[in-house]
Amino acid sequence: MTRIDAVIQHVHAGIAAGTWPPGARIWSIRTAAAELGMSKNTVAEAYDRMVAMGQLEARMGSGYYVPTQAKREPLPKAISVAQAVDAVSLLREQLVRRYEVRVGEGRPPRAWVGRPDFKPLADPGRHPEDNEAHDYGNPWGFDKLREYLAQSLIERGIEATPGQILTTMGANHALDLIARQLLEPGDTVLVDSPGYYPLFAKLHLGGIRIVGVRRLVNGPDIDELNTKAARYKPKLFFTQSLAHNPTGSSLSLPIGHRVLQAAARHGFDIVEDDPLADILPANAPRLAALDQLERVIYVGTFSKTLSAGLRVGYLAANPARASALCDLKMLTVVSSGDLAERMLFGFIASGQYLKHLRRLRTRVSQTTAQALQAVRGLGLEVFCEPSGCFYLWVYLRPGDDESRLVEEASARNIFIAPGRLFIPERVNDRPAMRLNIAYATHPKFIDFMRERSAGKA
Repeated sequence: MTRIDAVIQHVHAGIAAGTWPPGARIWSIRTAAAELGMSKNTVAEAYDRMVAMGQLEARMGSGYYVPTQAKREPLPKAISVAQAVDAVSLLREQLVRRYEVRVGEGRPPRAWVGRPDFKPLADPGRHPEDNEAHDYGNPWGFDKLREYLAQSLIERGIEATPGQILTTMGANHALDLIARQLLEPGDTVLVDSPGYYPLFAKLHLGGIRIVGVRRLVNGPDIDELNTKAARYKPKLFFTQSLAHNPTGSSLSLPIGHRVLQAAARHGFDIVEDDPLADILPANAPRLAALDQLERVIYVGTFSKTLSAGLRVGYLAANPARASALCDLKMLTVVSSGDLAERMLFGFIASGQYLKHLRRLRTRVSQTTAQALQAVRGLGLEVFCEPSGCFYLWVYLRPGDDESRLVEEASARNIFIAPGRLFIPERVNDRPAMRLNIAYATHPKFIDFMRERSAGKA
């Protein structure tokens, strides 16, 4: 703990104990320095930080005071079943993080990322007095990052130039740009079923009709894809080929070829989301590599493998489509944050990202094996054995009710992601849940599931 942290902790303790009630004037900087044996500069810095966080009020010529506004009540841990199966509520829970045991979480634990040392990369072409933090940045994205991404795509078999790559504020921003540019209210799209629930909510918001295509262990059900494409005449098919969320399955090469044949036959284009690409084999089957970005728009992100807080993602498309998407990006958000992209590239260029990915791959592999063993030990069936994925798609016992499971888990401070949320039609032929491998072995979750099973026996 730093000396500044010690001052802050002491003031918080005094407020909590009632020594300084709401509205009270706390020690002056001089008095606090003498009482705590700190320098006045240390106390001043601590007070400034507390003022910046709204924990103290500074009154010119008078001193520092405890805020008078009422303390916020903590957010309730329990949520209704109706909310739990709603896309916005599930997304909110993943952001607000109220539950202790988070088996429904979409991201890896913070501990898996560590403490990345992000520093903006200096641009030798800039004047020393220029400040990149003050600029919007190139709407296409930071050039050096796009050059790195182009090389990464080439390693994955996707021949893309930097001019075909547009940075975004995460994959969801990329998906939003694509939907806005290529779709109109009333249009129909195909999606994986089960699939990525935030995408469903986004498309519904735009008045787009969503038709699910059953996901199998080796990719989309080709017969169903062709049947529904012929019937509904979709404009786009949104899919995740590898380390699929939520099933953990990955596309096989023969199925990939047949997906592209279906697209050509029925006249739809494809949006391929690849959020875990950096920990997956470069030569794994990708539709963008088979198609070379003619019909496919490829979406990537650093949110799953490094930091969601940076909000850095990207898309790659044919030149005309990439240019149109860049124009839309300028009209809607101007740019995607030059400083964040420079910080990310600095981390990559330092070699830290490569070391991080090596650790993450090992961790995912080991944790997946442990999670599979734990879930099967509960007598539950897993859709498939994933590779390089954070998720298990786990079937519940016949007759089990997802809503009741969510409700009972919530009462035990356990966050569950129910299966029907990932089904476009919200009708799940087999009750299921998506488990995050990092939390699937948590003793409280295991005990909870065992008790439920014993109660049904």
